Amino acid sequence: MFIGGSTVNLDAKGRLAFPTRYRDELMARCEGKVVLTVDENRCLSLYPQGDWEEFQRSLVRMPNQDARVRTLQRVLLGHATPLEMDKNGRVLIPPRLREFAGLDKRVVLTGLGYKFEIWNEEAWEKLCGDWVEDGSSSKDMPDPFIDLKR
Repeated sequence: MFIGGSTVNLDAKGRLAFPTRYRDELMARCEGKVVLTVDENRCLSLYPQGDWEEFQRSLVRMPNQDARVRTLQRVLLGHATPLEMDKNGRVLIPPRLREFAGLDKRVVLTGLGYKFEIWNEEAWEKLCGDWVEDGSSSKDMPDPFIDLKR
């Protein structure tokens, strides 16, 4: 599972170097093969190839008579880009995806269990600040510790 966050720099070519704590697991899980796509929050989602394939199967099986589902399929699949880590643990983020997420030099890589999100550093800081200031954001959420309380 991928957890935690790191602020990393993109190099001049737009390559992101994975922190060393993730590299071995990525190599073990998917031989460094990942898929990058957009997210509705104006960040990017990066999946190990096997997890992407599972997610993609679920996505294409959704009944697409609903226009929202068709749009979701078009946007996520239309932006999906297979990538492979180089020997230095880097992936090249295509310009179109960097532009979508507003990625410049400094980005935040966050581990969300089975995938990563890649954020513009300022957008990430704003999201976290808004969450803290809101205070009510978790009141309507399910309790993740419910099974532990039994």
